[in-house]
Amino acid sequence: MYRFLLSRQWVILTLVALILIPTMIRLGFWQMHRYEERSARNQLVADALEAKPVPVEKLTSPGHTVTTKERYRTVTAQGRFDTDREVVVRRRVNADEEVGFHVLTPLVLTDGKVLLVNRGWIPADGPSQTAFPKVPAAQSGTVTVTGRLMPDETTEASGIKNLKGLPDRQVMLINSEREAGRLDADVLGGYVVQTAPEPKGDTPELIGKPGNENAPLNYAYALQWWLFAAGVPIGWVVLARREARERAAAAAAAPEETESAPASV
Repeated sequence: MYRFLLSRQWVILTLVALILIPTMIRLGFWQMHRYEERSARNQLVADALEAKPVPVEKLTSPGHTVTTKERYRTVTAQGRFDTDREVVVRRRVNADEEVGFHVLTPLVLTDGKVLLVNRGWIPADGPSQTAFPKVPAAQSGTVTVTGRLMPDETTEASGIKNLKGLPDRQVMLINSEREAGRLDADVLGGYVVQTAPEPKGDTPELIGKPGNENAPLNYAYALQWWLFAAGVPIGWVVLARREARERAAAAAAAPEETESAPASV
């Protein structure tokens, strides 16, 4: 009854099914692994944002590499902004996906060290972005800055190429080591995204909190792949039984057609 399973068509179909099942199972485990990774990162971000603010020099120092657990920690720093040596970071977007600059201003701390502060986003003055834009003035005098600690930016992590030959006082990446050379100062590792005090006139536009990665989506994809894997053998059985019934019905109808056919003279 099922000898048709040895036909070329069914052998190929069976081999494809045998390949699809483990492949889909592996894809499900990969999506589950992605779910666990994203959930862990979301938890790290949530823990960092909920932690109490600490003085910045408790977490970083000149030459220090900001770790994953230190990223997004709220820190405070007291000093004065050195606006004469601030730079802008090219090709940055705001919440509305408008292209502009981030304003990176050195904050000279009371002990003489320097902290890089990303004061927020400003729009580009023109399409070329070759001239130094008009930057809103930073608060003068001694100021206490609160913000989220961030690691130095790299091409590998951000995907942003560190282009050379840029216009004066423009950079592509925020990197404390490079800024230490430019400023000829002891610069704390990483930088801070300012959250307070809020700027006058809402400009520069403060950078919002990091969003959560969509970990549940990966969980749903994992279940989907496993359901597909379970559906392959079920579908194979359904197709095989249907063809068996069709072949049986065709075989039963064949004798009746032979008997009813008129005899030849």
